[in-house]
Amino acid sequence: MSAIFPSEEWLKELEVKLNSDEKYREIARNWEGDLFFNIEPEGNLKEPLRFYLDLWHGACRKVDYNPEASAYPKPTFTLTASYNNITAVLSGKLNPMTAMMTMKLKVHGSMGYMMRNVPTVLDFVRVAGEATEEIL
Repeated sequence: MSAIFPSEEWLKELEVKLNSDEKYREIARNWEGDLFFNIEPEGNLKEPLRFYLDLWHGACRKVDYNPEASAYPKPTFTLTASYNNITAVLSGKLNPMTAMMTMKLKVHGSMGYMMRNVPTVLDFVRVAGEATEEIL
């Protein structure tokens, strides 16, 4: 089952897929770090949107849809992108590593850690794409 991005149902579906995908579990087995996404309004998104994922050794321990930034004051990574750029990554039109290097996806956190874990990043995006039935 897939869901419409962006929605709380989509984020819950992503959590389920991350926790049931054996390939992701293996590739991300050494990943340690939570992600806080800031999505800036653009196109069909009229208000800023945030979501949080706690990723640890190939598992997603928690998700939170549209939390206040103060709820997670020190995430390992904060990722900021416009709605159009994040949906381009989700739909496969924009490579996530290219998006980071061109600042279309801004990363606050250790870029070195991200670069050492490119397979994990790419597989996370694969699973996120599979959780996406439709993009608003």
